[in-house]
Amino acid sequence: MNFRRLVLAIAIFFGLSGGLCVAQEITVAAAADLQFAFNDLAARFEKDTGKHVKLIFGSSGNFFAQIQNGAPFDLFFSADIDYPKRLEAAGLAEPGTLYPYATGKIVLWVLKESKLDLSRGLQVLLDPGIRKIAIANPEHAPYGRAAVAALRHEKIYEQVAAKLVLGENISQAASFVVSGSADAGIVALSFALAPSMKEKGKYVDISVEDYPAIEQAAVVLKSSQNKEIARQFLTFLKTPGVQELLRGYGFSVPKASAADASGK
Repeated sequence: MNFRRLVLAIAIFFGLSGGLCVAQEITVAAAADLQFAFNDLAARFEKDTGKHVKLIFGSSGNFFAQIQNGAPFDLFFSADIDYPKRLEAAGLAEPGTLYPYATGKIVLWVLKESKLDLSRGLQVLLDPGIRKIAIANPEHAPYGRAAVAALRHEKIYEQVAAKLVLGENISQAASFVVSGSADAGIVALSFALAPSMKEKGKYVDISVEDYPAIEQAAVVLKSSQNKEIARQFLTFLKTPGVQELLRGYGFSVPKASAADASGK
């Protein structure tokens, strides 16, 4: 009997320990434009706290639909502030956690060996030598909608529409250019500034006045089983060092208050 109780106690101990280990990890659904910045950010968070961050990148619209259908994420970092606001209104987000963490930017990006004259801006896309232009799918990717808006602003959308190839998200759009499947792409500035992408390509800015602001926001999800760590990660995002990291990837970030930085 004593032996059986000992075995049972050990089983319970390891079961509880396993549960505690799981509780030390959060799953973050993040817009694809955050891929490079958040890999750095998560590594810093894990080093500082010992808590693990599982990052899943994709299009904001697809994540929004998945969350509505019960996807088990703890945090949602959207490239469009409208999606977190709608989750909050539907009661699917933790009250008071909505945080507009950054404003993104788009650029025209080509491989380094490209002969295109980027000083011409988006007008260079009318060059007859350009067969395909990559953008994110505007149906569910905010950066895709920004690309279409910029093309319309330049009054060239109708001329180049047939050349557009749509990536599932901004990461896939950039990969089309890298692979040679597209001659140019309208991508997130954060991609163009990432060290591995800098080696492959070159870019020119697209004026922020040519498309609606890409206001990005995060929210802790109501269904999260690890809300404390999720809030901790959100607070970590507001610290000066992380804010500087995001600026280094081309994002405009809000000024964090002293209370934000301290986690109060």
